[in-house]
Amino acid sequence: MENTQLKILLVDDDRFLLDMYSLKFKKFGIEIDTVATSLMALEKLKTGTSYDILILDIIMPSMDGLELLKKIREEKLVPNAAVIMLTNQADDLDKAKALGVDDYIIKATTIPSEVVERVVTVYKNKQAKIS
Repeated sequence: MENTQLKILLVDDDRFLLDMYSLKFKKFGIEIDTVATSLMALEKLKTGTSYDILILDIIMPSMDGLELLKKIREEKLVPNAAVIMLTNQADDLDKAKALGVDDYIIKATTIPSEVVERVVTVYKNKQAKIS
């Protein structure tokens, strides 16, 4: 799978998960940056770094992933990026859908290789809509 053009920002307060996904995406030649807080994500995005996909954990301290997404959209930080939400709580999905996310992943039931496949699929679908 050749995806060297794909660039991801993963935001999650779980260091183990960040490390695991980082290794998995890099194994497939996908560039990934990881941050542990929503504030760190905003700082990174405000530097002008561009991403094709944002993967945001919903439940995080200080600012959750839904609040982060609202801020990203309000400030038009990465208007063309696809957004995938990570959660373990099904009741968060309606809120995520209302914000127009491209996909969501239930952490507890999805293995890392499936996450990579889903991310690549979302990216390809988003590119097809843009073209």
